[in-house]
Order: sequence, then structure tokens, then C-alpha cells
Amino acid sequence: MHSFRAELDQLEQSGLLRRRRTLEGPQGVRVQVDGKACTSYCSNDYLGLANHPDLIEAACSGARRFGVGAGASHLLCGHGSAHEAAEQALAEFVGLPAALLFSTGYMANIGAISILAGRNDAIFCDRLNHASLNDAALLSRAKLRRYPHLDMAALESLLAREGKRRKLVVTDAVFSMDGDIAPVPKMLELCERYDAALLLDDAHGFGVLGESGGGILSHFGISSPRIVYVGTLGKAAGVAGAFVAGGVDMVQMLVQRARSYVYTTAQPPMLAEALLASLKLIGAESWRRERLLKLADHLKSHLKSALLPSDTPIQPFVVGENEACMALSARLQEEGMIVPAIRPPTVPKGSARLRISLSAAHTFEDLDRLIAALKNASAC
Repeated sequence: MHSFRAELDQLEQSGLLRRRRTLEGPQGVRVQVDGKACTSYCSNDYLGLANHPDLIEAACSGARRFGVGAGASHLLCGHGSAHEAAEQALAEFVGLPAALLFSTGYMANIGAISILAGRNDAIFCDRLNHASLNDAALLSRAKLRRYPHLDMAALESLLAREGKRRKLVVTDAVFSMDGDIAPVPKMLELCERYDAALLLDDAHGFGVLGESGGGILSHFGISSPRIVYVGTLGKAAGVAGAFVAGGVDMVQMLVQRARSYVYTTAQPPMLAEALLASLKLIGAESWRRERLLKLADHLKSHLKSALLPSDTPIQPFVVGENEACMALSARLQEEGMIVPAIRPPTVPKGSARLRISLSAAHTFEDLDRLIAALKNASAC
């Protein structure tokens, strides 16, 4: 059997070996990690809903009504009334005709892209797209063309030269490691001009951007039958899973052919019940999104020169080298602050960073403490 020890040692020496922290309680801003009380700046729980009592009660109520496991795939006997209600609510929430639940965002992207493009087609991806989008494009067997980050001139050049039967442009809506937003109106304009479909992975925008948290489409006020929308439910929504939304026929084709949907057990129905409670809170409590913006503005006003430009809860503090980034993250943890060090291959070589993720549950005092610690570290 192949030995992995040499490879693991090499990762260790390069400052790229990843280690898991153990969370000893619920997700939130105040966490117990490896036996120590800490303030977390590393969760995607942007609206502070993951431990909200309404979601907990909805999940418990759903478990009492439907049990825990779905027990079967959606196409056998695992599709329940809770799933049906959640899909209808999601479609209405993002303003699209239909939606389909998936167990994870990875599975949603693989399922959708495999249906939208195949061996004789072409896929165009931003170079900083999430790994799930890249993997899905490769698995589709379509011709993969990658363009420089947010370079619309390069994207247009590729679209203009490509004569394949079908074209699919794929992008993160909010880029998970940079926090910047894709120029979706311009992308849609190019897709119209060159007869391409547009898949938007709104993992970090759903619930955060737009009126009532409707996401990137609401943020820009756009709609088009060319758009396929993917939303993640384990981040701002505070639950788990993902969904794909778009035209009725496209969603029905996913039901028929998307292997990551057809050949897996359905999501536990109690999570669909929790999601319904989450959507109500996201739509009704706009103060959560307003607070996020104020927190981000506060952080940027003190650390602007060290942060990448971002108008989202993702605020990257660029360090550069892996070892220095790891050391800074470790120093912050000693002071009771969890801020993850992000290194290659997740980000380009030489751009290791602390990924500061804000939550509506943070206080301004939390941010001031982090700001002071980062400034002190920079002065050393």
C-alpha cells in the first residue's frame, strides 16, 4: 500500500498541513474550542442563525413529526412534504420559477453543471472559482476555459472564439477568499450576446445580499431565463444543504438526470423544517444585514490598507507567506480569537491571509479587540 508519510511531511515543512479544531458546543461568535473559550471570526454563520432558538425548535418539531433520517432517495420514498414546502419557499424567496434541494453545495454544483454542459460543450470559469465549480466542470467532460479573475474582456474574447454547441459561464457570486462580488449584469450581457447560460454560485450572498436577503439577483435587480442559481443553506441560513433554482424544465431535468441528486439519500426532513423557519427570520429581520454592513465598515475604517477590497462579511487580511500567516493565526488564538490562516492552494502562492468572517452576532467591541491585536502584531 502507498505510504503517505513523505507527502504529509512535505506539507508540514511547507506550512500547508491542515489541522482541525474541535468545537465543543454550538456554532456562534462565543465558542469553546479545544477546551478554551474563544471569540470566533471564522464562521460563515453570517446572520447568527445557526444556534437560533426558532431554528432549533423547528428542527426538533420536524424530528418529532418526520423522524431524523429521510431513509431513501427523493425518487424512491425519501421526498417528504417538508422538502416540497422548502423548495417552493426557496423559489419564491429568490424570485425564480422552481428550486431543488441538494444535500450539500458541492453536490448541487456537480449536479447542475453536469446537466447544463457535456462532452461537446464549453464551460467558462473564473480562475478564483470555488473548488466545487472547478471539479464539476471537469466531471462534465466539457471543454474548460478559465479566464483571469473578474476579467470581462478576457471572458468575452473566449466566448467569441468558442464555437461549441452549448456555452456555460460559471462563477462565484461572492468569492469566498477575496470577498469581492462578480459583475453579474455584465456577465449576463455577454451571455445574451454569445448565447450562453450563466450559473451563479451564491453560497456567500444568499441571505446576505439584496432586499430581504434574496441574494445576488436581488442585489443587482436582474432576472433572466439564462440564469441558473445555486444557493447554500449552511452559511447565512444557518442550516445545511443547498439548492438549485431556475426554470421549471431545467429543475425537472435535474430531478431526472443529476446523479448527485438521484443517487443519494434525501436530506433529513427536519432540516427542511428548520430552513422554513430560517427563511422567515432572514426576510423579516433586516437589522441583521444592516449590522453586518456597519461591522464591515468599522473593520475597514481601521485596517483598510491591509484588507482586500470587499463589501461583504468576508474581510481578507493579507499576510503573504505561509509561515507568517500561520504564526499570526496562532498568536491570535492564544489571545482567545479564532481567525483562520488561508494558504495555497486555496489562495494563490504568496497571498496567504487571515480570512475574517463577520457575523451579525459580533459586537463592535469584538472588532476593536481584533483590530488592536492585528495592529500590535503588525508593529512587532
